[in-house]
Amino acid sequence: MKISESLRNILALGGCVLAAYLLWDTPLLYPLKLFVVILHEMSHGLAALICGGRIVEIKIDPRIGGLCEYLAPPSFFCRVFIASAGYLGSMALGSLILILAARTRFDRHVSLVIGIVVIVLTALYVREPFGIVFCLLFGIFMLVAARFLPGSFNDWLLKFLGMTSCLYAVVDIKEDLIDRSGIGSDADAIANMLGFPGLSVAIGIAWILLALAILVLSFRIAGSGGAQEAAGEDEEEKPAVRVRKIKKQQD
Repeated sequence: MKISESLRNILALGGCVLAAYLLWDTPLLYPLKLFVVILHEMSHGLAALICGGRIVEIKIDPRIGGLCEYLAPPSFFCRVFIASAGYLGSMALGSLILILAARTRFDRHVSLVIGIVVIVLTALYVREPFGIVFCLLFGIFMLVAARFLPGSFNDWLLKFLGMTSCLYAVVDIKEDLIDRSGIGSDADAIANMLGFPGLSVAIGIAWILLALAILVLSFRIAGSGGAQEAAGEDEEEKPAVRVRKIKKQQD
């Protein structure tokens, strides 16, 4: 039972990777890529709040881009922390979604939380029309999924959502920081803070290595979830088997 459950989890994750690869440039993945943008900008905002600042506005661009306007203390640490939070924060949140979907039975609850967070974020900080419409529709869809759709649908949805978020975060770092360096990305901002604009590519490579480490660790944790759940099920079944054997001997 342990092997079959573990293999099923690994095959599910592999299927999500394959589906994401085949559908990468299709309209089907467009909403999921925009969701990663939401995670990216929200991570900037959360970092600003941690530093004692506040979020002014979050913008979502239909060209799969975004912007988080915030006010925060001007210290060097805060500026670097907030600039780094976008890519790495979206990666961490995507990994969390993936692990929760693979290792827990709370898929509906996770979908519900995502829907509520997106809608609240929209009400508080999103001002431009496209962002309002998309975020509200996405949030409502997650609420509907949590309330009315089967648990298995939520499980697959969250696994695919988490997997796509992880993969797109890595691809996004590569495209913005290495393929097109000097376009005003988060790494460019940090390099300028350090006084060495040419460091943006090196910063991008460091972020990619860290993101890949998070990705591999997340896959390992998520892939081993089924085995642990199966182990728990086997332990619960053993006492019942012993009881039946004892009764048979008494008869």
